[in-house]
Amino acid sequence: MRRFARPLLYLGTFGIVLAAARVHAQFIGHYRFHTSQRLPWTIAYAVALCVAAYGVGLPDQGRQRSAWGPALAAAGVGAAVISVLQLAVGAPLLPRFVVFAAGAATCPWFATCAVIADRGRTRGEDRDRVVLVAGPEEQAALEGEMERDFERPAVLVQTLDPADAHAASPRRKPLAESVIHDRGTLVVLDRAASSDETIVAQAAALHEAGLRVRSLSVFYDEWIGKLPLTELERMSLMFDVGDLHRVRYGRVKRLFDVIAGALGVVMLVVVTPFVAFGNLVGNRGPLLFRQERVGQANRTFHILKFRTMRPDQCDDGGWTMPGDSRVTPWGRLLRRTHVDELPQMVNILRGDLSLVGPRPEQPRYVAELRAKIPFYDLRHLVRPGLTGWAQVKYPYGASDIDALEKLQYEFYYLRHQSLVLDLRVLGRTIRSVVSGSGR
Repeated sequence: MRRFARPLLYLGTFGIVLAAARVHAQFIGHYRFHTSQRLPWTIAYAVALCVAAYGVGLPDQGRQRSAWGPALAAAGVGAAVISVLQLAVGAPLLPRFVVFAAGAATCPWFATCAVIADRGRTRGEDRDRVVLVAGPEEQAALEGEMERDFERPAVLVQTLDPADAHAASPRRKPLAESVIHDRGTLVVLDRAASSDETIVAQAAALHEAGLRVRSLSVFYDEWIGKLPLTELERMSLMFDVGDLHRVRYGRVKRLFDVIAGALGVVMLVVVTPFVAFGNLVGNRGPLLFRQERVGQANRTFHILKFRTMRPDQCDDGGWTMPGDSRVTPWGRLLRRTHVDELPQMVNILRGDLSLVGPRPEQPRYVAELRAKIPFYDLRHLVRPGLTGWAQVKYPYGASDIDALEKLQYEFYYLRHQSLVLDLRVLGRTIRSVVSGSGR
């Protein structure tokens, strides 16, 4: 049910908006809707409502009561966008009846789709009841992951140490007993458990009985969307990288980058005067900030941003922290809206950056992390990105530990690099920007 909730939301929104426009055309305005100039604006209004719904997190909001607030916000934003467009154009693009009737009707539809998604999530968790056989560190790490957002719903019902799951005699079957007792449906084994023949034999019998069995690395890959730390070095060479091993993917991706970069430069030209004016008022100093970063094949380049820090503190070292005192109030607004990233469209056109890829780091940080993590340089096999899987899956990082955590997501991206995954990243980035949940 969960996978159908989003298509239902979008199709229902288009249906509601088109129905409202058709009612107005037939019973109020007395005109032919399908041949009128209002048809494209009706479609634009439906798109605005869908984007607003996605931006506030619908339909993944949970219970119906908690979904009403985002539903009202999405309908209000969609109506506000089309109203602002009408003011800017100076013409009534859509009748007020269509704007308000469709906006009011989409609210309960948004909430209904949220309930459908929540029920699908609950069913998914009940379907994937995980019994984990792993050491204490792996148990603690996975328990923490299960509290975050994951790609497929699941619930951890039991954890066993490999020593406890070991069958000391043919009559004893502790893993099977635990699975039956906790109504487990999915058995996950770490490397130590997978090396124990008695545990593997119990898992094989459970598999024959209809239960699913996964290694810890596969579970992380399919359910969490990352490659676990314990598997990074061992798996570092055991997958193809799209930019290196699939020529067609690399060419199509670069084409999309060039198109997006050209459109982004147009936006940059429009936005720059407003940013410059804001700098004169509350952020005096150079308009742009340039900083050396490490790109594909360890080549360095200068990344471009609108300056958000005080001029004398822009490049004084140290990770940028949330609420950093070096950031000016105007710069904080630029960061919150991600407008400070727009100059990187020039980097995309140059070929320094891609739309999607691992985020480029400063050379000094790369040197430090390369010394601590022998396989860290694998992230430089591909062109770095304006946004990336690690950015949409993990909060803003500001330490070596965060860098190591993000690397696990970046390896997942390298392993699954494709246009479909790139589109997923871009969609989640748009949600982050619209909802204001990004850094």
